[in-house]
Amino acid sequence: MRFCDLLEAVRREPELTIPAEWAQGRASFGGLVAALQYEAMRAKVPADRPVRSLAITFVGPVEPEVPVTFQVDVLREGKAVSQVLGRAMQNGQVVTLVQGSFGASRASEVAVPALPAPEMKPLDDCQELPYIKGVTPEFMRHLAMRWSVGGLPFTGNTSRDMGGWVSLRGDVKDEPVTESHILALVDAWPPSLLPHLKKVAAGSTLTWTVEFVQPLRDVSTLDWCKYRVETEYAADGYGHAAAKLWSAEGELIAMSRQTVTIFA
Repeated sequence: MRFCDLLEAVRREPELTIPAEWAQGRASFGGLVAALQYEAMRAKVPADRPVRSLAITFVGPVEPEVPVTFQVDVLREGKAVSQVLGRAMQNGQVVTLVQGSFGASRASEVAVPALPAPEMKPLDDCQELPYIKGVTPEFMRHLAMRWSVGGLPFTGNTSRDMGGWVSLRGDVKDEPVTESHILALVDAWPPSLLPHLKKVAAGSTLTWTVEFVQPLRDVSTLDWCKYRVETEYAADGYGHAAAKLWSAEGELIAMSRQTVTIFA
């Protein structure tokens, strides 16, 4: 199933089964799980209140090929802001928690522009990490990454920075990029600590916060975006990283922070 097919499915019914082709090891791709939970939350909030931030905790792995239910509680609706809690449930257990803040625009004297996007090598000059069945995660058949900054996973590259170009791939429906697509594009990249390793080891996201620039930029699902992440600190099997996503023209789209676990 394509990304758009899964989004349409959860809009119709809050319970579905994520196919194995969207797996990331023994779990389903976290960016997809977050996007599906967001879609269930979006349906409970007035349309004039776009999402400003999502705080995501991956409590446990969301197993592929096992039904998962996306539950939503509206905690509070103020004059401009709605606070919403989402829970992905599987086998009677909470597997993902998402706290979302949705807020309508308001007049303000404060306006601070985003810093310029980093310069990157042209898309065609960057090495793409291919999808290789049985080697790379299954979800990578649906997402493409081309490296411009730092090293590939497990190459012993100790740079604090990693990034490049990212897009959906395969049979992609041409439509405007939404917050759900942004979640997938940001989470497609591996934990920023993996290039530091010289041999294959597991790594996963523990907590993830995403903040969205509203209104959303005019970007298509067929376009490539720029991504860059900086590892700020790592020790004791945990790493802390901050990242940003831009359009190809350098417009800031989203900001991300992650706490990751590394089993090496």
